[in-house]
Amino acid sequence: MKAAKFDEKFDNGESVIDYLDLKNIRKPNLELKRINIDIPVWIVESLDKEAKRIGISRQAIIKMWLAEHFG
Repeated sequence: MKAAKFDEKFDNGESVIDYLDLKNIRKPNLELKRINIDIPVWIVESLDKEAKRIGISRQAIIKMWLAEHFG
């Protein structure tokens, strides 16, 4: 199907879901990349304390703080 026809169907409120390849869908810049980092024990303990206080994992708090700083 050509893009113009796809756009027309979408603009008319018709479902276009059958025309999408949902198995290979990706959001740009959200692919994961595993890294290793050495951090002093006192920082890890502080991360764990804060993560426990707000009820999330250490990894989640690191991601959250990095996203706040760089996002």
